[in-house]
Amino acid sequence: MTITCAIIDDEPLAAGLLESYVRKTPYLELKGTYNSAITAMRDLRESPVQLLFLDIQMPELSGIEFAKILPQTTKVIFTTAFQQYAVEGYKVNAIDYLLKPISYEDFIRATDKVLDWYATAAKQQTFSSDRLMYVKSDYKLVRIALDDVLYIEGLKDYVRFYLQGGERVMSLMSMKRLEEHLPRPEFLRVHRSYIVHMPKVQTIDRFRIVFGDEFIPISDNYKEQLQQYFDQRTLT
Repeated sequence: MTITCAIIDDEPLAAGLLESYVRKTPYLELKGTYNSAITAMRDLRESPVQLLFLDIQMPELSGIEFAKILPQTTKVIFTTAFQQYAVEGYKVNAIDYLLKPISYEDFIRATDKVLDWYATAAKQQTFSSDRLMYVKSDYKLVRIALDDVLYIEGLKDYVRFYLQGGERVMSLMSMKRLEEHLPRPEFLRVHRSYIVHMPKVQTIDRFRIVFGDEFIPISDNYKEQLQQYFDQRTLT
């Protein structure tokens, strides 16, 4: 996988260091280096990159302000000499931030997060388009059609898929890893131990999801996202 990127930094030495790091990182392809957000604006609007290394403190338009007008498809790694700006960076959904002077070790740590994000997104897209997955169960690969899944239960190091028709499939994997690959909001985590296939939900009773004789609890940590899902689909 190759990730296209650009650099915006008004410090020539810092920009040059980032360029050298990008060139020796096999999965990165540099599309441009700019000394201000203003000069980069037209190019990045016409030809967006997948990743932007963005200095926070710059004249005319700060990195924080520029990040707010970028397409959502562009992931941002902020570069800054001041650690207190890290919190501001995460408010605009930055993947990470790099504190100057930037080491190659820190650079790779941050860009690996972007690589993982795009790899996960690609798998989600594959699952969404093919509508199936294969999981290991009892030393076999078992095909599971997404449309057959009712809900998934986490059991320590295992997950159990509950399928239409009463079939159940157990597989060794984490709920967190599974959640990352399932298409959202079609599949939503509603509890530490449960992921639910939302189009299969027919009844909510006292804020529990009902599947036949089974009741899926909804924990406080997930109530807000679940409420948003239903609010967007409820006639009043």
